[in-house]
Amino acid sequence: MSVQTWTWILVGVTFALYFGIAIWARAGSTKEFYVAGGGVSPLANGMATAADWMSAASFISMAGLISFMGYDGSVFLMGWTGGYVLLALLLAPYLRKFGKFTVPDFIGDRYYSNTARTVAVICALIVSFTYVAGQMRGVGIVFSQFLQVDINIGVIIGMTVVLIFAFLGGMKGITYTQVAQYCVLIFAFMVPAFFISMQMTGNIIPQIGMGGTVEDGSFLLDKLDTLHTQLGFNEYTSGTKSTWDVFAITLALMVGTAGLPHVIVRFFTVPKVKDARKSAGYALLLIAILYTTAPAIAVFSRTNLIETVSDTEYKEIPEWFQNWENTGLIAWSDKNGDGKIQYVAGSALEGKKPVYTDARGVNGERLISNADANTANELYVDRDIMVLANPEIANLPNWVIALVAAGGLAAALSTAAGLLLVISTSISHDLIKKQIKPNISEKGELMAARIAILVAIIIAGLFGIYPPGFVAAVVALAFGLAAASFFPAIILGIFDKRMNKQGAIAGMIVGIVLMLFYMIRYKTGLIGVMDPRPASEWWFGTSPEGFGTIAMLVNVVVSVIVSRATAAPPKDVQELVESIRIPSGAGEASSH
Repeated sequence: MSVQTWTWILVGVTFALYFGIAIWARAGSTKEFYVAGGGVSPLANGMATAADWMSAASFISMAGLISFMGYDGSVFLMGWTGGYVLLALLLAPYLRKFGKFTVPDFIGDRYYSNTARTVAVICALIVSFTYVAGQMRGVGIVFSQFLQVDINIGVIIGMTVVLIFAFLGGMKGITYTQVAQYCVLIFAFMVPAFFISMQMTGNIIPQIGMGGTVEDGSFLLDKLDTLHTQLGFNEYTSGTKSTWDVFAITLALMVGTAGLPHVIVRFFTVPKVKDARKSAGYALLLIAILYTTAPAIAVFSRTNLIETVSDTEYKEIPEWFQNWENTGLIAWSDKNGDGKIQYVAGSALEGKKPVYTDARGVNGERLISNADANTANELYVDRDIMVLANPEIANLPNWVIALVAAGGLAAALSTAAGLLLVISTSISHDLIKKQIKPNISEKGELMAARIAILVAIIIAGLFGIYPPGFVAAVVALAFGLAAASFFPAIILGIFDKRMNKQGAIAGMIVGIVLMLFYMIRYKTGLIGVMDPRPASEWWFGTSPEGFGTIAMLVNVVVSVIVSRATAAPPKDVQELVESIRIPSGAGEASSH
């Protein structure tokens, strides 16, 4: 059967499974909608947390970024895995003991202030929408290639799927759907890795195969280093980033992880604090399976790409290249007119994306109007296609190629659902129930949550149709925003009983505004006003992905100074802070 037929079958079966779970786990109360009734087992919660955590950025984009960045891409592995350890050890048990299932709820009660709660809601919305932008782009990429539909149609299909199981089941439906999605995504990620590792190195375990030898007896990484240097790139195994920027990005990703609202809420779906710790351990183990495999996939895909396309006649190029070319995610411009793909260091385009014309070249290629005549490089490759295209490049069976599509969708949709739930609870619970209309009925609150999900998914879809950049790059910025806003307020709220509402509010506002300014100024630019500023102008040599570290430190300093200059928190709040440091004997999470 063809790849497209296999894709329809596998995607159809997995989607039917997700819908069936959503109907079976339909939420009938706010507690089921927000925290799945608080009765999920540690193993199931660990699997759901892993699926929630391993988004399109982890599945689709991370290995792609590492394949192009080489050693520098290790910041994503260190930051995201280290951050999860930080979350499990420093935050999860204490937040679970506190008994509030949203970050704004914790901040509002800990800092005895609706103003603090509102600031936290705004921060949660900014972080979540930035994060979900990457997920919807991932959905669009998968659908556009494997189901042969327009990328915008793909985003709309993904929106509809997420809406159904999030709208019906809330956290209860999402939790059990994510258990299924973890099984799908990890199987889809590992099977091609086993195939390609065996094919290239004779070792079925990809983590070992990455450091193994190839047919000519040379080590795979040495071979990739040689290919890189021959084409004018830096050695794959050597870095170009400064030590400071590597540290800043890693720390921003770590503390951003610990401040992500859609991950934190997962620890309220289990019955006891002990179960929260267990589920964190299970999740870390399950996450490590993918994260230790991603560098191997990056090496395999990079080597295969270079050997397949470099200096190859376009007329002899494999079918996968032309299929991806039709999606606009890979492009070739024959600058020297020799009919061969010249792949060397340098930008192939004047701009971040190819701008296609209606005409075809003499070789049958899609012509682009924004080729950069000042560089010899003729090939543009979107980093987000590397994992998805890898099985095709390696000429694996069609069912394996289709399996990767199903896995990519599972990864993107599971995280999107979790993020949309955070957005809806922030609005229905933390704004409407806690502030605007305290006497709202449970039925009314549930309706408000579902309406909020509907609005949120429409906005998320617009982000997918008008994507701001590579999936992992966008997601990394969301972590920076979480680090700059939430992490200091949460960590100081747990471990500093002198921290008061004035300090927390001032710190969150300063942190999020500073991070947003830096992102806009140095990453996205302001449309029609300015382009993103060059790296030479970065503050302290810090990239936008790493600036969350500086914004977080500024947040901490502002919070501590302001809190010490103003009145201490009430005595009952200080006693509450003391009590939550003893993570035992906690009751069930309260939904009100």
